[in-house]
Amino acid sequence: MTDRYASFVQSAAGRALVKRLGLPDPPRLRRHHPGDPLLAGPALLGAATGARYAKPVAMRLTAAGVELAEPAATTPRRYGALLFDATGITDSTELRQLYDFFHPQARAVLPSGRVIVLGNPPQECPTPRAATAQRALEGLVRSIGKEFGRGITAQLVQVARAQGDPSIGLESTLRFLLSGRSAYVSGQVIRVSGGAASIPADWDRPLDGQVVLVTGAARGIGAALAKVLARDGAKVVALDIPAAGDALAAVANDIGGAAVQLDLTAPDAPTRLAEHLASRHGRVDVVVHNAGITRDKTLGRMDADRWDQVIDVNLSSQERINDVLLERELIPSGGRIISVSSIAGIAGNRGQTNYATSKAGVIGLVDSLAPALRERGISVNAVAPGFIETRLTARIPLVVREAGRRMNSLAQGGLPVDVAETIGWLAWPASGAVSGNVVRVCGQSLLGA
Repeated sequence: MTDRYASFVQSAAGRALVKRLGLPDPPRLRRHHPGDPLLAGPALLGAATGARYAKPVAMRLTAAGVELAEPAATTPRRYGALLFDATGITDSTELRQLYDFFHPQARAVLPSGRVIVLGNPPQECPTPRAATAQRALEGLVRSIGKEFGRGITAQLVQVARAQGDPSIGLESTLRFLLSGRSAYVSGQVIRVSGGAASIPADWDRPLDGQVVLVTGAARGIGAALAKVLARDGAKVVALDIPAAGDALAAVANDIGGAAVQLDLTAPDAPTRLAEHLASRHGRVDVVVHNAGITRDKTLGRMDADRWDQVIDVNLSSQERINDVLLERELIPSGGRIISVSSIAGIAGNRGQTNYATSKAGVIGLVDSLAPALRERGISVNAVAPGFIETRLTARIPLVVREAGRRMNSLAQGGLPVDVAETIGWLAWPASGAVSGNVVRVCGQSLLGA
């Protein structure tokens, strides 16, 4: 689906009209292409007094080819990213250090630049004052994401205390957030804990040798997922219902993957899937629960079948598959379970009580499974897409569709590849320290958390 307004804005006439009337101004986003550098310009790294990650992070960024700049003393300089280690802030009076760092550089970030603040999980802080100050970082980051404009994104990364070099667990998250892979992710709070991380031999193929299952892979986000994961080196098992067999086969053939036709709501579906994975691959390193449906009606007009179908496909089938794969130990240590939720599961949506219930349930699945599977070395996360340009959103009435596109900090809809890139990052072996997160891919939607 084409966003004609965004295309018009890029023209000379469009830019003049937008400026004159104060209309939404969708920027051209920097998206990832293999071989791209992480940033289009140097990064400026600052740190609060007593911060603990600035030095190891600087070493890893330099090794990744990022130029670290010194603050410009006289001649103004433009930056591809601003990073600030706020882990040393233990009192609200120390928040002034954030102003002192960001205020002089607020207009110095290049288009599609990145802002990242490192902080502590408030629940791990030793005093109420420290927890208060760390919680305040969320307001800063989310406001920067709405203020800076021009495709600039802003994130808060909360880093739990862990043994060994903490920057190892941070590296995959920093690489994702700095790169074009995170083009439509902004205003997020991402928790990095103490899980094991395996640094890849080649960051352009971080999923080499991994067996990845993608459900709902025939079209839209699922098809984009299969392509991105295969590009990153994965052996993709693409699954969808028999009725989508032709489209599914085309996706699998295009990426050199395997196609599995299976209705996940069938009583024997989890067992059949487990037997297939065991016999063909011996394991599944990453399970991506992408399959989902909508059956929209207001609650008072919704029949029971619409309710049951959506809950079964979007939520209950995920639980059944997880149960069987985990019971048979087909997901090894270092494995990943990644589910697709929705901002409807966070903010709700009129006419989608069944859908919003199922997607909020997916968030509950992540919350409950993440601590339970930590000892097995398996991470569990979810992504919550906002308005993504697909054949489904193309059916939305024009006024509602335009509102969905413009009501976010980037003033445009996302692309299926934006969701796929985010799931790809969570699937990386290097992302083992990221678990229990629900990451919104919504351009920092103005609705919801």
